[in-house]
Amino acid sequence: MSHCFNPDCAKPENSDRHEFCQHCGQGLHLKERYSALQPLGQGGFGRTFLGVDHHLPQQPRCVIKQLFFPTQNPAMRDKAIALFQQEAQQLSTLGNHPQIPTLAAYFEQQGQLYLVQEWIDGQSLNASIWSQHPHLEAMIWQLLRDILPVLQFIHEQKVIHRDIKPDNIMQRRSTGQFILIDFGIARMLTDTAMMGGATVIGTPGFMAPEQLRGRVLPASDLYSLGTTCLNLITGVNPEELFDIVNDRWQWRDRLPSHQHLSLDLIRIINQLVNPSLRERPQSATAVLREIGADIANAPAINNPTVNPAPLISDMPTVAMSPSQPAPTTPPAIAPTTLDPDLLALKQKLETPVEPVRIDYTNLQTALKRKHWEAADDETWAILCRLTRKRVGSYLFLSEIDDLPCADLRAIDFLWAKYSEKRFGFKVQILMFKAAQDDYPEFCHQVDWPAHDVSRHNYLKFHPRAPVGHLPSRRWIGGGKWWKHLAMIAQRFEQCGLL
Repeated sequence: MSHCFNPDCAKPENSDRHEFCQHCGQGLHLKERYSALQPLGQGGFGRTFLGVDHHLPQQPRCVIKQLFFPTQNPAMRDKAIALFQQEAQQLSTLGNHPQIPTLAAYFEQQGQLYLVQEWIDGQSLNASIWSQHPHLEAMIWQLLRDILPVLQFIHEQKVIHRDIKPDNIMQRRSTGQFILIDFGIARMLTDTAMMGGATVIGTPGFMAPEQLRGRVLPASDLYSLGTTCLNLITGVNPEELFDIVNDRWQWRDRLPSHQHLSLDLIRIINQLVNPSLRERPQSATAVLREIGADIANAPAINNPTVNPAPLISDMPTVAMSPSQPAPTTPPAIAPTTLDPDLLALKQKLETPVEPVRIDYTNLQTALKRKHWEAADDETWAILCRLTRKRVGSYLFLSEIDDLPCADLRAIDFLWAKYSEKRFGFKVQILMFKAAQDDYPEFCHQVDWPAHDVSRHNYLKFHPRAPVGHLPSRRWIGGGKWWKHLAMIAQRFEQCGLL
């Protein structure tokens, strides 16, 4: 079957033996070489076909993209042509990467522009299949390690993809490697958008907040990669996973009951989907370092992977029971030397899946010496490390849910021990509950202002400070900061620490 390229042809299907369309008379071959087998899709500015290259041995399949003009508006037509030409220039460079389809040809014929690209023998990612896969976590780690080097590469070429989602990531059948496709809307790093800066390009639910406002950065692609992971993990559109009332993600509530993810993977994903551009990783390189990937071992240009793996869709979708956790490859954490007090504390920690991961020596030393301000600073630094953020960063409500139980217990234990139970998170929680969750009343009791959190000159770093006065709330970020204590109380209850 041959498909006619004429956008106005009413009966485009033709037999293979015909050289011209039997309905409109237009030639069925481009450059006397490429023909279309069937349409794959159509957007506002183009159509895509599955094609065949008749000049190469074995007549391999290819993807043919045709610039389609749905309007006679000269300005829009000129802009569309410019974008199409820009895409061809981008693809000629980007296609040198083994995980980006190669550009085979670019030309004009009969007033239409065409791109011919490598056809990927594989399948796009399917969220309904992934969310039920018995090795979900291992596959998410592999996806991150495969796609992050691709993003690193395209961002170095000053290109932003802008539409990362499961449909635009394929898994090659022969190798199992993940391929990033559809750079049709990829753009150079520029503030100029399609129509004077007003057009938003991307897919709702997967786009970063700044992208909705017409601004894109490399971190925008990282956000979309994060929402892609959320979609694959839960099987739910990311739009349904964000609580706009409380301004926080609630994706863990939608995790299939038989799936269990490591704390390390949860942290990485939460970093990627952080709505705050300032708090989100700024480069794929930074994320690769965070997950412990060896960037030097990332796929080299024109060096295809040699480790074949089956497609996700080819694997059995047998549900995994809670007693059979998915294999994980979290970042390695170096052991620390603990003094007798901290060693005794570590032995009290009952949850084997959440060991103490932080060296608490600095916090213990400051508290022993009654250096309360230094201890408060170190507590903030520890909270940042636990959420894999830069020291001095603010923590948001959604990140409190991810603080490890063991480390919360460790922090509270040290504060309570060296303050003779005057300070600590648990003391604050009990006072908050005694005030019937009335935050202004709680603030009155611990001598905090109820509303002014931008300045901290009210803090008293001495033992005469009111009970519950420390640790401070200097580390809190976000627009609903007053809910932080309720979130800490909820986390302590989940951890069985109350």
